[in-house]
Amino acid sequence: MVANPSLRRVKIEASAKAKALRAQARAAFGIIEAGTISRRRTTTSPTITRRKGPQWSLGTQDPSGDRAMVYSMLTSPLQVTEAPSIADRDTIAKRESGVTGNSPMRLRMEALIKEKQNEIVAALQELDPSNKFRVDTWTRPAGGGGISCVQQDGHVFEKAGVNTSIVYGTLPRPAIEKMRVNHKAIDPDVDSLEFFAAGLSLVLHPQNPNAPTVHLNYRYFETMDKDGNCNAWWFGGGTDLTPSYLYDEDVIQFHKSIKDACDKHDRSYYPRFKSWCDKYFYIPHRGEARGVGGIFFDDLDQEEKDQEQLFSFVKDCLSSFLPGYLPIVERRKDMPFGEREKQWQQLRRGRYVEFNLVHDRGTSFGLNTPSARVESILMSLPLTARWMYMHEAEKGSREERMLGVLRQPAEWV
Repeated sequence: MVANPSLRRVKIEASAKAKALRAQARAAFGIIEAGTISRRRTTTSPTITRRKGPQWSLGTQDPSGDRAMVYSMLTSPLQVTEAPSIADRDTIAKRESGVTGNSPMRLRMEALIKEKQNEIVAALQELDPSNKFRVDTWTRPAGGGGISCVQQDGHVFEKAGVNTSIVYGTLPRPAIEKMRVNHKAIDPDVDSLEFFAAGLSLVLHPQNPNAPTVHLNYRYFETMDKDGNCNAWWFGGGTDLTPSYLYDEDVIQFHKSIKDACDKHDRSYYPRFKSWCDKYFYIPHRGEARGVGGIFFDDLDQEEKDQEQLFSFVKDCLSSFLPGYLPIVERRKDMPFGEREKQWQQLRRGRYVEFNLVHDRGTSFGLNTPSARVESILMSLPLTARWMYMHEAEKGSREERMLGVLRQPAEWV
């Protein structure tokens, strides 16, 4: 086989450059060839090392071994290191400067959801001090991670989960094209894009059938160039109530709390996002809503309002959660109930499972994300549920009234 002369020439040139660089480094650090004396001035006495063979020694005595280490680094094959990732640079920025109003939105959203997670978990723990939340902190290989706080088999909650999740990753071309349908700011001429996602998600399933299940999720997503500069962003989220038995005052209180948060920013938000919620949390194969609604929104970007206004809106929605839900649980958690009520609660929990596993986009996205933490994603599922063949609610019963509202959403405030 005849060697490629061009390739041979490139190798020779590369070898010559490497030798020249090593020679310069040796001269700079007083490294000499065996049997010679360094001409570099030093503050310690020179030494002569005479050894056979192509060995090298240091030109001065070095009891600490620092020069030997430098020599090893200079004469070893060169190691190519990757530049710090966006996740690495964000970690350094948080450690050195903290998170301020001038920080990138992704860092501010991360700080917000962690603050609210702590606040919500502390409030829920007060309801049931004897059953401590299990707290798991986890990381993702590509950057980010999360904190999962879960309580099971407590006095108040059969299962309660409050999770934060931070994800850094890369979007492939097909995902970019799909997202551009709703976000024209995304660069259409790239094959991949860095992305960041942050969210706070909670689901609370009470023990008592008279106390409603509640769900909340608020999230932020952005795409970035390789230097971490944001080029497209949006917010999403909402909260909704899922009772087994209908207490009008509870539903009204919950909706009023979230409506007040919406009205501070835009009076069109509540009716618009309430309708969106009713449509989203619907189980087509059952012909029923999952619950009595709340609000739901997605893809809110600069075409809706500017970034600061939407961030403020999300903050107020998160702050409205505890005042809107905790009083309901406190009223209902100790009410008497029997086997009939518990069985009905389990049937309604079965509907909850059906929606989450079949129709929920968040569950689907999470399970299809590389290196996803499945336990955190499926935290939303109840500890127990029930399916009965051809079950019918008794006419004129509380169960039938509940079904009537689920089949025809009502206006509460």
